[in-house]
Amino acid sequence: MSFHRAFIRVCLALAYMSATFLAPSAFAQTQASGSAQTQTQASVAAPQTTNERYRDGIVIYETPEDATVPFLLKFNINTQIRYLNTLNSEETYTDHLGVTREVHKRHDITVNRAMFILGGYIFDKRAIYSFTVWTSAGAASIVVASNIGWRFNNALTLTGGYTGVPGSRSLVNTFPFFTSTDRSMADNFFRPGFTQGVWANGELGKGLSYLAFVGNGLNTLNISANKIDTHLAKSVSVWWEPRGTAGVTIFSLYGQPGKSRNMYDDYFASKRVRLRIGTAFTDSREDRFSNLDQSSPENTSLYNSDGVLTFSTGAFAPGVTVNEATYRMWAIDGGLKWNGLAINGQYFIRWITDFEADGPLPITSTTDHGAEITAGYFLKPKKVMAYGRASWVRGEFRNSHEFGAGLKFHYLPTERLWLTTEVFKIDRAPYSGAFTPYTAGMKGWVPMIQTVLAF
Repeated sequence: MSFHRAFIRVCLALAYMSATFLAPSAFAQTQASGSAQTQTQASVAAPQTTNERYRDGIVIYETPEDATVPFLLKFNINTQIRYLNTLNSEETYTDHLGVTREVHKRHDITVNRAMFILGGYIFDKRAIYSFTVWTSAGAASIVVASNIGWRFNNALTLTGGYTGVPGSRSLVNTFPFFTSTDRSMADNFFRPGFTQGVWANGELGKGLSYLAFVGNGLNTLNISANKIDTHLAKSVSVWWEPRGTAGVTIFSLYGQPGKSRNMYDDYFASKRVRLRIGTAFTDSREDRFSNLDQSSPENTSLYNSDGVLTFSTGAFAPGVTVNEATYRMWAIDGGLKWNGLAINGQYFIRWITDFEADGPLPITSTTDHGAEITAGYFLKPKKVMAYGRASWVRGEFRNSHEFGAGLKFHYLPTERLWLTTEVFKIDRAPYSGAFTPYTAGMKGWVPMIQTVLAF
């Protein structure tokens, strides 16, 4: 009996395989009959004709140009694995009110970020979409995000979904192509985060680009819709990359087209000077997302310059909690690339005003300034780059700074895969983020090793 059952299963398997492998041949014979209906079916169902699967990502499927229903499905991945050691830091720090707080030390290896993106177009090449799963083992966080957009022309694409609020250069399609291991201390302190919204972007000609955004807040990745307030965040980023014109050939694109378009390094070295000048402004009325009787807020997007969460109880006065505040931030950035050398910098100024609290506060607003700078040079073209970096915050309650150096090793002939080793010294970090190297109050030397795959 068992033999008969096995025989039947083998027959069924062979029948399935025959149907699978013979179907294309049968379809081709039917197509040869000249039936208009059959020809239409063949156009829609024809296999991908391109021999080049890797086109700024893995092309899973793409219909031919004459398909009745145009469709593209492409697959991309960002993976970041990091060793981090902050054991050299002191164990406590004191905030501006004299309260002693713990410094959380780290010594770990984490899949710091892992994300895969499926995207392309459907029904019309102008109807674009993407689906992203973003995870951070360090933050024990998983976010599923999607976008739907319409590309009118090079000057205007309108999209809705999840994205970074474009208040800083590092949030305008740069991740993870930074010079150093990640965003700087100053950038993390000042910048907005990620949320849902609607944005328009495009190129207005002669190297002038923009991204204008309206969304739910500075950072609502892990905030449920019933807790998000009714105020919308507004942010706009504009940048200019001078191009060569008639009789002037010194300038060209700041980066190569594709996913690494906005990378900070001069991996694709050229003796043509490439420049970038940009600015961004963000305005958002922020809510703590938690009841006033809870000392720790769910809104963790804002820190005071002494490393204390703006919405935590006692951030400005003992026992007093701020429930709402207005965040405004202006950033100016610039960059230069030439023959393997890349220098990039950014200046920030942030205002937090219009406090709504459950008790009296000693101040009515705060103003914080800061900046970052990186410089990298390829000692061996497209292989080994040495870099140095620094950032600082001049704050309402405390000043902080960091400086460091590292080596970046592209061990395969691509800008999409690299190993970075870095050591930096920091004095009183004003920010905490589980998927960044920084913990509030951290002080001392910090070594890191990281590898990144971003195809």
